[in-house]
Order: sequence, then structure tokens, then C-alpha cells
Amino acid sequence: MKIKWCWRCQMEIPMLNEDEYLIAHKLYGKGFQNRKSGKERKLSFKELLDYYKEITGIEETEPNAVMHHRIALYGADCPNCKKSLRTKNARYCAECGFGKEDFISQETEPLMIRRKELFKK
Repeated sequence: MKIKWCWRCQMEIPMLNEDEYLIAHKLYGKGFQNRKSGKERKLSFKELLDYYKEITGIEETEPNAVMHHRIALYGADCPNCKKSLRTKNARYCAECGFGKEDFISQETEPLMIRRKELFKK
């Protein structure tokens, strides 16, 4: 478990490492099996939510939130604002914009110029 910035929740939150996530994933699947057998949603995912609370100390009420609080889904921390990049492949920070200037000048401008040339015809 590690505290990281979650761009969906807009806050720092405990994220699960891969070993913890594997257990959570199994409990998540079990929750869906419970739903099929007619249990109400809150009871169906109780085991998952209890597990997350035991690991993190946070009382989460939304099972889907637990599943996106996985360290492996996020990128490195931004060197400027220290918040997690949205993905491992992110080229700039969506929170503070760090690196966006380089991304725009290297990737977008040539594309925009090519588009303009194509649409002149």
C-alpha cells in the first residue's frame, strides 16, 4: 500500500500494490457472484470493502473505487506537483501541465501543420 494522488477522486488516497490488488480482485469477483444470488449491493461487496479498510484504514463505500486504487494503473509522480500521472504512458501531467509544452511542440504542432496542408486542397 502506498499513498498516491487519484485523479478520479481528486485526492491522495491509499493505493494497493499488486499482491493486495490480487486479493481485492478476487473479492470483487465474489461480490458479483453474491449479486447474482440476490444479495443487495452493500452486502455483496462487504468483504471487499472490509478488506480495503483493513489494509488502508479508509472506510470506502464504493467497490469500483477500490478497484481503481491500484498503484500499477498510474504513472510516476510529476516532478513539478508530485501528483501521479494518469497512466504509465502519460507524457505530461494533467494536473499541473508540466511537460505539456514539450508534448505540444514535438507532437501536436507538426500534426496541426499537416492537417492545415491537407485541408487547403
